[in-house]
Amino acid sequence: MVPYTRGPEYSRPFKQILDEAKYLINNGVKEIILLGQNVNAYDFEGNRLSNLILEIEKLSGIERVRYTTSHPKDMTDDLIEIYKYSEKLMPLIHLPVQSGSNKILDLMNRKHTISEYLKVYDNLKNINSNIEFSSDFIIGYPGEEKKDFDDTLNLIKRIRIINSYSFIFSPRPGTVAANLKLLDKKILIERLEKVQYQLFKNQSDVNKSLENKTLNVLVENLTEDQTRFFGRSEHMTPVIFNGKKDDIGKIVPVKIKQSNRTTLLGELVNNSNQKVA
Repeated sequence: MVPYTRGPEYSRPFKQILDEAKYLINNGVKEIILLGQNVNAYDFEGNRLSNLILEIEKLSGIERVRYTTSHPKDMTDDLIEIYKYSEKLMPLIHLPVQSGSNKILDLMNRKHTISEYLKVYDNLKNINSNIEFSSDFIIGYPGEEKKDFDDTLNLIKRIRIINSYSFIFSPRPGTVAANLKLLDKKILIERLEKVQYQLFKNQSDVNKSLENKTLNVLVENLTEDQTRFFGRSEHMTPVIFNGKKDDIGKIVPVKIKQSNRTTLLGELVNNSNQKVA
């Protein structure tokens, strides 16, 4: 659907992106997020996304680099390999799969299989076991049977996806799927609830495992009630803690004391300006 509504993919000039990154860094930005509908297909005059990430890493003052959204078919070896030696590329990868069923992926014209997706996953986890994954899921695509849905649920458990955008399929004019028979609404709601339950469990389990650990947190601002501070971990998880106003815009160590499904609660590690190794 996306190519029809947003037009064909194109890559911005390499130097233009670097110049923009330099401008942002000179104005205090510590984290650069490279955005694209299919960002890992970036290719400008032979420069791939991996080249762009490594060049941005060289810029003085940058602390973190991320990219989103990716397509499994474009997770090339050069991009996977930079996780071996990149110092600033964050260990969270948003890699939409949409379904755990090869049959449904074929109907969606996704151009990848589950085995190919899992190969990317395994390769990345072998490089860095700290890498976590988020994803997207379309529930109830026309033709989805119980086995197809079970395959999706099992994939979520297998990969332990920690965050996801999950939606019930809705037909859009101008697409092949717009003319296909829809599933029963009750079945759709039940399946979405099962998927979201498992995703929420994954999130809760991962956050619980971080209690009593110290994380690097990029401090963004005061909380809405102005009593504590808000930042994000390397995995983009929101962290709320008692801190100092001078730390806004910095990366500080925070010891996690409590957690819930969406948020980590902690305390600033005193007498330390050092990031966690």
